[in-house]
Amino acid sequence: MKANSKLGNFNKFLAVLLVLAIIFLVLVVTVIKPGGAYEAAPVDANASSGEDVATIDEFVAGTYGGIEFNSVEDVVNYYVESYNYTKSLTAQYNDNGTTATYYKLLGMENLQVENIMVEGNSNDLINQLVPTIVGGLFTGGLKGLPPCGNISPTADTVGDGINVTQSLLTADDVLMANVVDNGDGTINITIQPKAVELSMPGSDAQGHFFNTLGDITSTVESIEQLSFSSGSISDNFVVTYKGGSGTVTINTATNEIVSGDYTMNVHVDVTHANVLVLKDKSASLDIVYTNTFPATTEQLTEKGITAA
Repeated sequence: MKANSKLGNFNKFLAVLLVLAIIFLVLVVTVIKPGGAYEAAPVDANASSGEDVATIDEFVAGTYGGIEFNSVEDVVNYYVESYNYTKSLTAQYNDNGTTATYYKLLGMENLQVENIMVEGNSNDLINQLVPTIVGGLFTGGLKGLPPCGNISPTADTVGDGINVTQSLLTADDVLMANVVDNGDGTINITIQPKAVELSMPGSDAQGHFFNTLGDITSTVESIEQLSFSSGSISDNFVVTYKGGSGTVTINTATNEIVSGDYTMNVHVDVTHANVLVLKDKSASLDIVYTNTFPATTEQLTEKGITAA
């Protein structure tokens, strides 16, 4: 079974959604009265700022769960060790009538689109429609620890065949990390990777830690109704991965990751866009993509999977 979340199809939807958001401005101007549902949206300073700032607690050196951590690099190295060990563990499953070997630790993904704005303004109607559209297009799938391209270890690659059965994360990829001792033989490690523009799966700081969406500029370029009043696609279509983090709980006696929550934040900006009769317009949106471990029995059953 592929860990197929149809993110490729979703990339196409995102590109079209941005264009539709700009087109919707026609309705706002010609149909909706001034002072109606169209209003200025609050600005996320971290998303709009070029500065990459930590959104998690700072690292404090010490001994946690019997393990000494003297630096952020120590935290990253222990995470990598635990990631590698956890992804070496497999289990037998009944997948829709067929016995298969998948990762022992499986999780579920989810994706939301938020804060859609045109010319710096949001609209209640768009915000109400988008969850329904996204729900119909994006169906979350089962995942191994991210990055993950397939829940079968023998086929777990991302991007251009990059193997992710072993962690790609390095200390240079990480903006901040911290450790918490849970007092029960487990510790929590939280990591925030450095910001990246147009992250590629398995190829940069964000792609080493998350299931990044990859290049969607080619999809945008293929939309015939869209052009730019100045500059190129790279100047006017900016996809920024910033501020997301992941927290895992690790059994320090075995180095096994037993649970985890990853939240990837993506901000998309389109500027100087020409769509139909509209000229030199801007639009933006935020994507929040999550992976939660372990998947529940109900979630596995919904995918036709049970323990063998």
